[in-house]
Amino acid sequence: MVSEAAEPAVPPAPPDLTAAAFFDVDNTMMMGASIFYFARGLAARKFFTSSDLAGFVWGQIKFRLGGRENKEDIKTHRERALSFVAGRTVAELTSISEEIYDELMADKIWSGTRALAQMHLDAGQRVWLVTATPIELAAIISRRLGLTGALGTVAETRDGVYTGRLVGDLLHGRAKAHAVRALASREGLNLKRCTAYSDSANDIPMLSAVGTAVAVNPDGGLRDVARARGWEIRDFRTGRKAAKIGVPSVLGAGALAGAVAAGMAYRRR
Repeated sequence: MVSEAAEPAVPPAPPDLTAAAFFDVDNTMMMGASIFYFARGLAARKFFTSSDLAGFVWGQIKFRLGGRENKEDIKTHRERALSFVAGRTVAELTSISEEIYDELMADKIWSGTRALAQMHLDAGQRVWLVTATPIELAAIISRRLGLTGALGTVAETRDGVYTGRLVGDLLHGRAKAHAVRALASREGLNLKRCTAYSDSANDIPMLSAVGTAVAVNPDGGLRDVARARGWEIRDFRTGRKAAKIGVPSVLGAGALAGAVAAGMAYRRR
């Protein structure tokens, strides 16, 4: 009997040191908003209660739908969202974030987007997440997906304890593009050889900063721009799921985050 020869192992691609990929998280890499799941996990651990949020959620939703948001408003709401961890240690929140990822986030990863990230890794390229999500949580998501790293919003700490304030700007909109350019400069990347992925028109500056832009599960504004500029569109949503996917994004990244913080501020009065 002649035994079949084993298939030779495919050697890994040599590192491609000047090309990389950048992925937004909410509704791009993950179904819904990471802060939404994070808040749910913290609520389950009695960081706050549902009743604390009830009086604030509707007001936050109305604010978001009113179209009167500006950069300072965004920063204020994110700082309030971070205020509910003030006084907690980095070690404690990191451990809890690991648990919350396993409980609520792991099964929300879009398999199609993860495959795109793996495609870049297989080509020897580095892959970063770029998100307004706090960097500690973003780093956990990146590590669990086997990616290179993450760029995220930085919460101030002193002696390993959160103060509830931000360091620098919220990583949102144009700030993402600035962060990507700074990373490219540090790492010797050629942005013309890099690729960026996002679902949101807010990330058009980041998408425009690289040589290849891909709209993933795009909102209406990004879809229009992608079509006009000839950017590739990947939509992993189907039917009713596509219609619903924007809801947790709004509640999680904006209204819920602000409501969580407002609820905690209310409790402390």
